[in-house]
Amino acid sequence: MPSAEPSTSTSLRVGLVGYGSAGRGIHAPLLVRAGLTVAVVSTSNATRAEEVRADLPGTEVVPDLEALLAVDGLDLVVLASPSGVHAEQAEQVIEAGLPLVVDKPLAVDASRALDVVDLAAHHGVPLTVFNNRRFDPELAALRTVRDEGLVGQIWRAEYRWDRWRPEPRRRWREQALAEEGGGLLLDLQSHLVDQAVLLHGEVESVYAEVDARTTVAEDDTFLACRHTSGVVSHVMSSSVNGAPGPRARVNGSTGSFVIGRQFDAVSSFTEFENDGDAVGWIVRGDERVPGPVVTDADQADFYRGVAAALAGSDPQAMMPVDPRDAVHVLAVIDAARTSARGGRVVEVVTPGQTP
Repeated sequence: MPSAEPSTSTSLRVGLVGYGSAGRGIHAPLLVRAGLTVAVVSTSNATRAEEVRADLPGTEVVPDLEALLAVDGLDLVVLASPSGVHAEQAEQVIEAGLPLVVDKPLAVDASRALDVVDLAAHHGVPLTVFNNRRFDPELAALRTVRDEGLVGQIWRAEYRWDRWRPEPRRRWREQALAEEGGGLLLDLQSHLVDQAVLLHGEVESVYAEVDARTTVAEDDTFLACRHTSGVVSHVMSSSVNGAPGPRARVNGSTGSFVIGRQFDAVSSFTEFENDGDAVGWIVRGDERVPGPVVTDADQADFYRGVAAALAGSDPQAMMPVDPRDAVHVLAVIDAARTSARGGRVVEVVTPGQTP
């Protein structure tokens, strides 16, 4: 867990909302590593309050968002709360006039996400969305493969996160309905769709198969996305896959690029494990060579980017993630839900975009 660093005159003072698996396990360590000061954490859970005091000595603990917003001298608020309350809490922070990071997803659907983006713009409050996976070695390698044409013209791509959890965890993610923020579409798929859009352009249409086999909301999902570039991406996430596939496979005119490492499980494609700092493999039939070398990817760069933006002349323009990107990702997820219900291809319509 993170250890507190002394606050400096230039260190941003951060209010962190939530100290569960996201707040404690992801945001707090990255904030500390990026040199920001976690000044206050809001949690109503007594056990988590004690964890804050142990992990971050000197950090104030308050019971809720209202109390956090009453703390003087905050430079930034980070929402690491359950997805179903993101939009409502974001609007409270915006009304208070404080710069804001919202963990993905920004809301439970695209229209509600656009409401938040528009409100922030109206009040001139800097807003960004925590897409930490944009700063992974895997995405850096995939960009290199695309930009340097290492597999020629890309035709089709597959991105997946597979897990084997036939007995689901007892967390809000597994217990909440989709409209309350639960399920894999709003969790892992929001990362994967965001990655596919960054690599291949916005999604024009989607066909989806979505099932809830062991949880209240979906735990087994497949999306076939047609991008503006002409690339088709197959984006999959499952909590009930006992034989994980490759983390990524990009097929092109001169070969394929394969990443075998899994997010939360041991890959069955062990022959494609990373080779030192080289991420993935370029594969042409029986021929295999290491993929791009990536040594400088660091998820803490997200928060370094936020700090740089807030110190700049145009903070919103400099934010590491444009919140309107999150609106499009949610529009894809909305269309995927419609597709799964009707068993058909659905056009993606992103609210706020000119037709």
